[in-house]
Amino acid sequence: MVTPIGIPDHWDDDNLILFEEFCELIRTPQRTVRDWRQRGVGPRWTRFQGVGRLYITVAEARRFLASATVNRAEVRSDD
Repeated sequence: MVTPIGIPDHWDDDNLILFEEFCELIRTPQRTVRDWRQRGVGPRWTRFQGVGRLYITVAEARRFLASATVNRAEVRSDD
Protein backbone atom coordinates (compact mmCIF):
# COMPACT_ATOMS: atom_id res chain seq x y z
CA MET A 1 0.00 0.00 0.00
CA VAL A 2 1.25 3.47 -0.88
CA THR A 3 1.48 6.01 1.92
CA PRO A 4 0.40 9.50 0.82
CA ILE A 5 2.89 12.31 1.14
CA GLY A 6 1.95 14.74 3.84
CA ILE A 7 3.35 17.09 6.40
CA PRO A 8 2.53 16.30 10.02
CA ASP A 9 -0.25 18.52 11.37
CA HIS A 10 1.76 19.42 14.47
CA TRP A 11 4.54 21.11 12.42
CA ASP A 12 4.38 24.90 12.79
CA ASP A 13 3.96 26.75 9.47
CA ASP A 14 6.79 29.13 10.40
CA ASN A 15 9.35 26.36 10.92
CA LEU A 16 12.04 25.78 8.32
CA ILE A 17 12.86 22.63 6.38
CA LEU A 18 16.23 22.08 4.73
CA PHE A 19 16.29 21.38 0.99
CA GLU A 20 17.55 17.86 1.64
CA GLU A 21 14.81 17.19 4.21
CA PHE A 22 12.13 18.39 1.81
CA CYS A 23 13.40 16.08 -0.94
CA GLU A 24 13.28 13.14 1.48
CA LEU A 25 9.80 14.14 2.65
CA ILE A 26 8.36 14.15 -0.87
CA ARG A 27 10.45 11.14 -1.93
CA THR A 28 11.89 12.98 -4.91
CA PRO A 29 15.55 13.09 -5.99
CA GLN A 30 17.37 16.34 -5.23
CA ARG A 31 18.26 16.68 -8.90
CA THR A 32 14.57 16.75 -9.85
CA VAL A 33 13.72 19.34 -7.21
CA ARG A 34 16.69 21.48 -8.32
CA ASP A 35 15.36 21.29 -11.89
CA TRP A 36 11.93 22.46 -10.67
CA ARG A 37 13.62 25.35 -8.91
CA GLN A 38 15.53 26.40 -12.04
CA ARG A 39 12.32 26.27 -14.10
CA GLY A 40 10.41 28.21 -11.43
CA VAL A 41 7.80 25.48 -10.90
CA GLY A 42 8.82 24.20 -7.49
CA PRO A 43 8.30 25.69 -4.05
CA ARG A 44 9.79 29.05 -3.10
CA TRP A 45 13.15 28.70 -1.36
CA THR A 46 15.31 31.11 0.59
CA ARG A 47 18.88 31.42 1.82
CA PHE A 48 19.93 33.41 4.85
CA GLN A 49 21.64 36.57 3.64
CA GLY A 50 21.66 35.12 0.14
CA VAL A 51 24.26 32.43 0.89
CA GLY A 52 24.43 28.97 2.36
CA ARG A 53 21.87 26.22 2.46
CA LEU A 54 18.41 26.36 0.93
CA TYR A 55 15.40 26.46 3.23
CA ILE A 56 11.65 26.30 2.77
CA THR A 57 8.97 27.11 5.32
CA VAL A 58 6.54 24.41 6.38
CA ALA A 59 3.72 26.65 5.10
CA GLU A 60 5.32 26.82 1.64
CA ALA A 61 5.85 23.06 1.60
CA ARG A 62 2.17 22.57 2.44
CA ARG A 63 1.14 25.06 -0.27
CA PHE A 64 3.31 23.31 -2.84
CA LEU A 65 2.02 19.84 -1.97
CA ALA A 66 -1.59 21.07 -2.05
CA SER A 67 -1.06 22.62 -5.49
CA ALA A 68 0.52 19.40 -6.77
CA THR A 69 -2.33 17.21 -5.52
CA VAL A 70 -4.88 16.32 -8.14
CA ASN A 71 -8.42 15.68 -7.01
CA ARG A 72 -9.68 12.39 -8.46
CA ALA A 73 -12.82 14.15 -9.71
CA GLU A 74 -10.59 16.49 -11.76
CA VAL A 75 -8.78 13.62 -13.49
CA ARG A 76 -10.28 13.01 -16.91
CA SER A 77 -11.12 9.44 -17.72
CA ASP A 78 -11.30 7.93 -21.20
CA ASP A 79 -13.80 5.28 -20.01
